[in-house]
Amino acid sequence: MPIRIIVVDDHPVVRDGLREIFSTDEAFEVVGEAADGPEALALARLTNPDLVLMDLRMPKMSGTELIRRLREQTPGINVLVLTTFDNDADVLPAIEQGATGYLLKDTPRVELLRAAQAAARGETVLSPAVAGLLTRKVRAPERQTLSRRELEVLGLIARGATNREVAAKLFITEATVKTHLLHIFAKLGVKDRAAAVAAAYETGLLKRASET
Repeated sequence: MPIRIIVVDDHPVVRDGLREIFSTDEAFEVVGEAADGPEALALARLTNPDLVLMDLRMPKMSGTELIRRLREQTPGINVLVLTTFDNDADVLPAIEQGATGYLLKDTPRVELLRAAQAAARGETVLSPAVAGLLTRKVRAPERQTLSRRELEVLGLIARGATNREVAAKLFITEATVKTHLLHIFAKLGVKDRAAAVAAAYETGLLKRASET
């Protein structure tokens, strides 16, 4: 059975090129194309692809938001980012939201096909530049930081809010709250909510009411 793939990019010429690459390889079947996030979500629901190949910066919805919503809509879906951006402001959020792989658009055709097959199997695939960036990030002796949304979630948790209350306050799903908490636990090296709040106060990520 061929790998069912959808291509998501706001540039028609890029979509045409990717369709040509994958359609001429019998290992793949391109089952649809989308120009933005909302189109991609609707198409993924309709076609149930094995792999979503997507750009990171598109109109109507950010790439990281699309990855998050794809993962919520179809848990376990494989997403391969193919973009021109290799800075940590783009790479890290995409990986955190669940991208299976992250490649740059200068990836040679043969490597792209090989990477897509691996990503469809759920294997992590990274371009050398991205792998190097992540390695440097892991080795950097800097204090782990939380994203703005993670700080919002943890701040509400610190004030006693439940997951459901956090979700309602931030207009996100409870599943997303749980995902943010898992990322927070991993970043702070803790195993539960109380320890995360304590660690955040100790490191100055959160300030107590008496300090504000």
